[in-house]
Amino acid sequence: MNIDIRPHTCLLGILLLATASAAQAAEVARAQFTTAVENREPVDRIETLDSSHGRVYFFSEIRGGQGQTIIHRWLYQGRTMAEVSFEIGGPRWRVWSSKTLAPAWTGTWTVQVVDDDGRILAERRFEYVE
Repeated sequence: MNIDIRPHTCLLGILLLATASAAQAAEVARAQFTTAVENREPVDRIETLDSSHGRVYFFSEIRGGQGQTIIHRWLYQGRTMAEVSFEIGGPRWRVWSSKTLAPAWTGTWTVQVVDDDGRILAERRFEYVE
């Protein structure tokens, strides 16, 4: 009896590719606003910042996604104010971006962590107050 294994081999190849792609998907392990980053780590976690501070940082730790690009998208009142791109260089990758804030820009700020395909992997908010 002859059994044609080609369809099964093809299906196995597709499953292996899908598994490899899923294993490589970028995931956000940590994401937070901070007043500074030292030794590649945030020094604090903030949810509110007063306008005497002129700069804020957004830190994220990415697991997987090696070779992919992620973006920190900074939004103020729903409008994109900046986008900062990072290439993921390893299985655990820590990145941060910062934004200089004008005193008049009080209100809600949001940063979205976005992958190559435009998917929002994480989203965090903080209030900038007088």
